[in-house]
Amino acid sequence: MNNYSEKIAILTGDPNGIGAEITIKALNTLNLPSSKIVLISNSRVINTYGRLNISYEIIDVDYSGKIIPGEISKEAGDFSFKLLQKACEIKPKYIVTAPISKEAMNLAGHNYRGQTEVLEKFLAHNGQKAEMLFVSKDFRILLLTRHISLNKVSETITKEFVLEKVERLRNHFQKKLNINKPSFALCALNPHAGENGIIGFEEESVMTPAVEALRERGINITNPLPADTLFINGIKNYLNGNKLPYDCYIACYHDQGLIPIKSVASEKTVNMTIGLDIIRTSPCHGTAFDIAGKNMANPESMIEAIKTCLY
Repeated sequence: MNNYSEKIAILTGDPNGIGAEITIKALNTLNLPSSKIVLISNSRVINTYGRLNISYEIIDVDYSGKIIPGEISKEAGDFSFKLLQKACEIKPKYIVTAPISKEAMNLAGHNYRGQTEVLEKFLAHNGQKAEMLFVSKDFRILLLTRHISLNKVSETITKEFVLEKVERLRNHFQKKLNINKPSFALCALNPHAGENGIIGFEEESVMTPAVEALRERGINITNPLPADTLFINGIKNYLNGNKLPYDCYIACYHDQGLIPIKSVASEKTVNMTIGLDIIRTSPCHGTAFDIAGKNMANPESMIEAIKTCLY
């Protein structure tokens, strides 16, 4: 087998979505040397959506299904899953994934909530856990919980859960970003941080004790703060090109973290999987089945996902 340990592996995602299109557009824009890139896809899928300016190596994964832009199918879901399997098998330096359809993947019998969980399944060892970090320049947001329903968020966020997540985040900053003492801002779960228990108890009973324990471990983290006001200064600084007040914001659930960063940097935000030996990046949008095959997809987030792996 070839040695891919210094290459960026790019996966084209669901063959009926915009993944191959944005991959082609991104690579043609970046014009990267072939020595840096390996594509994990299927030649028929790539050729359906465009032409690459440079002849990159393609690891061809078998796909006998029909390519029907916009269609959700178990064949497409199985193909998406096999791309991830292959990426984990060859162990590149970085993995960049185009969007997949969770519905299609589950139709194919692969019961995962997303690509993050698949990567964790095949790459994690010695107790490793994958974490989801959204990044645009130095605006970073970690999600404590990812793709779960809101009515399960409160029961999921325990003191130990917060401790483990934040420790993994610090480890990423120290080992991957060379920031030894990062500063973290913790979003409260409840409106107004619970108003001392009047409209929620999680801040007092779970989050504040976790913060105190983290500070004993030398981690610079705020008390749980109301999310609606916490992001204001950060967003102002981001828009003005100034340094943000914290190295990373920690959101309790999906929309609490993604609405702020996507509101100001929707096309420049990268979804990053951390906590495993291999960092994975991806655009922060989905398969866009409604425009698949129409040559309308914007590759900006995919370009940023690839560029993140170059530095």
